[in-house]
Amino acid sequence: MPDTCNDRLRGGLIAFATLTCCCLAATMAAADEISPNRLTPLVRAVQKASPSVVNIQGQKTVADLANGSKHDGTRQVNGMGTGVVIDPRGYILTNHHVVDGVKQINVTFADRRKYVAKIVAFDPRTDLAVIRVRTSHLLPVIEIGTSSDLMPAESVVAVGNAFGYEHTVTVGIISALHRDVQVSETQSYDDLIQTDASINPGNSGGPLLNVDGKMIGVNVAVRAGAQGIGFAIPIDAAMEVAARLVSVEETENRWHGLTLRTNAAKQQVVVERVASGSPAADHGFRPGDVITRVGDVKTERRLDVERALLGTNTAQTVVVDRGGESTELRLAAESIRSRRGGGGTRRLMADRSDSWDTLGVELEPEPASTFSGKKSQYRGGLRIVEVRPNSPAEKEGLTAGDILVGLHKWQTASMDDVDYILTKSSLPRMNQVRFYIVRNDETLYTDVNVASATSRSTLRR
Repeated sequence: MPDTCNDRLRGGLIAFATLTCCCLAATMAAADEISPNRLTPLVRAVQKASPSVVNIQGQKTVADLANGSKHDGTRQVNGMGTGVVIDPRGYILTNHHVVDGVKQINVTFADRRKYVAKIVAFDPRTDLAVIRVRTSHLLPVIEIGTSSDLMPAESVVAVGNAFGYEHTVTVGIISALHRDVQVSETQSYDDLIQTDASINPGNSGGPLLNVDGKMIGVNVAVRAGAQGIGFAIPIDAAMEVAARLVSVEETENRWHGLTLRTNAAKQQVVVERVASGSPAADHGFRPGDVITRVGDVKTERRLDVERALLGTNTAQTVVVDRGGESTELRLAAESIRSRRGGGGTRRLMADRSDSWDTLGVELEPEPASTFSGKKSQYRGGLRIVEVRPNSPAEKEGLTAGDILVGLHKWQTASMDDVDYILTKSSLPRMNQVRFYIVRNDETLYTDVNVASATSRSTLRR
């Protein structure tokens, strides 16, 4: 079975053989004496990325197991992993299993500077987390590539804290794409990159780089007992999760009202939807706008927009490409408590709480124009704007952008319908509920077990 790279936490110290080393100053050639032939693309790639790669160390408490039985005692074990800086203010992306349960997260940079990090947000399902260190200066940020055009046999480099050996570099190729890997009964990964670049315990959360030094994956797992079989989360998927984890809504309880889509191949951020009554709607944003800059931040993916708004209290200048013409707009994220529209702030927050906790989705009314003129059997619907991580709805494949048109035997044309279904119908006494959604003008349904984390089926026509 595959093992997550960091989960082999070890108690006590690793015994090292005594090493005799020469004086580096006497053996290393000056930079200007290095032959250009030695500065291969892979060497340059590592030199470019290393300053933004960090080593992570920490301790966690685990149950003391002996002879396969659980005892009352616990013990401290050492853990290790890797992370990458995704924002100069100290935000670092890593695997959730690297920092899960760690009391003090110690981070070391390539220049030997050390910091203590705090967890910002995490998503156990995708096994990703964002941590933060606070410094008096801006930090170097990893350059993000794309996983949309990867090729088998393409050269790649893995950098990480392998078995505690900091900033270990290994080289290989992409062995395969789109691998689904089951690590344990509770953890699985979908659509991974397979590589033969050596990945070991401690590499988790570190970058898989292409020859240009751009990060194209997050190293996450190895195949136990095998040689040359490691796995990485594609960077395009990882960056979408990171965008949610550092979003102003997740971290600061504020919102902007934009539903964004990253076109990784074109390095574009496209506005898919603008929520009615939102700050974005007030400032004139439209679906189809391509956001090219927010303040001083060039935006190539959704994460860039969230980073630019994070920690800002004033409206930012936003440059959008609208129909081939550049337009300047303004945008400031506002407190969620100030959400307008519908039945008022209290009602909107109650709606989110009910649908979020019970169904695993956040909903907002879909304009009637979506259904008019299409001979639709539905008189309305509710767009899913967010799916709760690790909820039954997420496990069944429901995603943001789906339009909920029915629950069990009731249509969901308005928030009033959902309020009735959740409070006055027989649904609260049911375990399994059928969801009807519209996706790409096609009606699909799935049965979701809303009473537990277990789901029953998959979306189907």
